[in-house]
Amino acid sequence: MLAFRKTSPAFGADIVTVAEPALPAAGMATVEVAAAGICGSDIHAYEWTPGYEFMETCLPLTLGHEFSGVVKGVGAGVLDIKIGDRVVCWPTIACGKCLACSSRHPQDCTDRRIIGLHVNGGFAERVTVPAINCRKIPNGLPLDIAALTEPLAVSVHAVNVAEISDGDRVVVLGPGPIGLGMAFVASRRGADVLIAGFNDHVRLQHARDLGITSTADLSTETLAEAVERHFRRPVDRVLEATGISTSVAEGLAVLRSSGIFVVAGIHSRPLELDLTRFVREKKQLRAAHDTTNEALSEAISLLAEHTQLLSTLATHRVPLSQAADGFELARSREAVKVLLIPEGQHV
Repeated sequence: MLAFRKTSPAFGADIVTVAEPALPAAGMATVEVAAAGICGSDIHAYEWTPGYEFMETCLPLTLGHEFSGVVKGVGAGVLDIKIGDRVVCWPTIACGKCLACSSRHPQDCTDRRIIGLHVNGGFAERVTVPAINCRKIPNGLPLDIAALTEPLAVSVHAVNVAEISDGDRVVVLGPGPIGLGMAFVASRRGADVLIAGFNDHVRLQHARDLGITSTADLSTETLAEAVERHFRRPVDRVLEATGISTSVAEGLAVLRSSGIFVVAGIHSRPLELDLTRFVREKKQLRAAHDTTNEALSEAISLLAEHTQLLSTLATHRVPLSQAADGFELARSREAVKVLLIPEGQHV
């Protein structure tokens, strides 16, 4: 079968032919992939940017963790899913033994592994994963749109970490898939949302299509000017999904005293922070990474309830055999979410 694999610790990845998965072992499930989204972390791995050196001992490795499909095989002891079930996958594999796992917080597992970064992922025709990581989806939810579940769940979790509620003034930095998802979820919770990008005209238009009417192009005005124009005062919450550390400093500058800033982007450079001012202004800096069971369930419900609206996030579909072209498209910022579709799939 075809698979898109990271084969060496350098820029790029390759389409290769690999063996079909063997019969799944106990507790495992084999999924025939219907669609798999290209994530920012996939791009980082593809580009081999700083912070992804941990993958070197795992190579060669099939990338991809945002996927949906149909269960084709289950191992011994699997009770919650069966052959024929339509599923998505939570990519975090927890150890099940540490304090976080025993406290039912697998996202904080001290020995967690990520499908597509530590073990083979979903940029393939079939993938074998722990059955406990599979989540069944409603029959009315198209499989290609279901592939948006994991990134939307990351967005839901970030909004939860920010404790956003009705009436909050919220800035979202970065109109990529995670930022657009955060803006959508925050607005559904009653927040007044301004989403900002830099020369990101295509993605900012997608924000408006999602109902986020307040946008800012930071190539034509500063963030401080955009906040003053829209809110006339500092904001209650800032959510960052840019991966650019300077945007964190700019976002903190427009946050009110005791406001909450949530960092969700992956950063290759450190942040310079005036700690004295930070402390005196009592601002809270939090991190949101991965997701939770609750956020994953909410993401599935949101996609089922708003299928047509949220389907606009999946802007491009590329055959798996042309995965490198899909990655270049994703890197161009002309796309929101690029889905890789294995040959023979009709979604």
